[in-house]
Amino acid sequence: MHSDLDAGEAWERLRASRWNPPGRADAGARRKTYSAAIEQLEQMFRAAVVVGPATRPLQVFYGLSQAGRAIAAAAVTVKGQDWRLDSHGIKATGFHLPFPDIEIRTDALHTQGSFVKVSEVLDSPVWEMDPVRLEDMWDLLPPNVHYPLTGRDRLPPLFADESQIGGNSNGTMNLPVCGIPDRVVDAGTHEALAEFLTSYPAVAQRESYATTNPLRPGAPPDYANCRHGGAELRVNWLVPRESATGTEHLELIRAMGRGYPGGRYFLPVLPRMSRELHPLMAWWAVLYALSMLARYEPATWGKLISVDDSQYAVWIERLLECAIKHLPVLIADTITEVSI
Repeated sequence: MHSDLDAGEAWERLRASRWNPPGRADAGARRKTYSAAIEQLEQMFRAAVVVGPATRPLQVFYGLSQAGRAIAAAAVTVKGQDWRLDSHGIKATGFHLPFPDIEIRTDALHTQGSFVKVSEVLDSPVWEMDPVRLEDMWDLLPPNVHYPLTGRDRLPPLFADESQIGGNSNGTMNLPVCGIPDRVVDAGTHEALAEFLTSYPAVAQRESYATTNPLRPGAPPDYANCRHGGAELRVNWLVPRESATGTEHLELIRAMGRGYPGGRYFLPVLPRMSRELHPLMAWWAVLYALSMLARYEPATWGKLISVDDSQYAVWIERLLECAIKHLPVLIADTITEVSI
């Protein structure tokens, strides 16, 4: 994954890929679809830059939807005609409810809806008829870590600080896990930490973590301030062999987390899901809901984005700005991911 958020460089990568499309998009109908989808993606995002939040969700979402077609066309795991996508594959309802409580559902597994098929390509779950609240999806996005919709207890993305990865002589590797909420830190107990980490299987499978006194059994977790914000805890995992190299440590960490422009994260597994969502699919779900609001409930959407009337207006504006900056990088990285 690329470690910066240079959308301009990402657009160069995407445009440059069209003369020699990656993966299975190298010939025939898949090549034509890949090239046309990338062109439409770029035009939609260019249009999104010059409009306001009243219509921006439409351009950004439909650009992302076209990116999904390029991803499916390039994916080496998709054979035959399964790369062709039909319909959205995702639904949003409950627009009469408070903004955080809007409900999002998906089509069934193994159907050809865009959300479902791209999720399969990315090993990301679908949840079918069990609704997931918009707020739960909102909280999965790293740029929303400091921008909650409500005051409820959250399950935020946890940043895996790969620059601080290390190995121990006892056959473990370690790195700081950042973004642990204040409620867990303030509790200061192993029990509070263990309960919180049940939603993060990769971290919950740790071998141990730093404590305030390594020589005293039962000493509390040793939290520290994270340079990326929030609290961090250095966590240890067992490795297959004691002599594992730094490169092998990094590969193991990357296999446990999800990549996002600027780093890697441990994302929570929501109750209705089999594993954590790919960040691209979390963006897809949030932007789909916003685009449906803007398209079919324009009066409601207009009130939500009014800074005079809505507590969510500035947060929504910021999210849409982040989408324009982050998604080109995430899309370019994802195409590379599926085409190898």
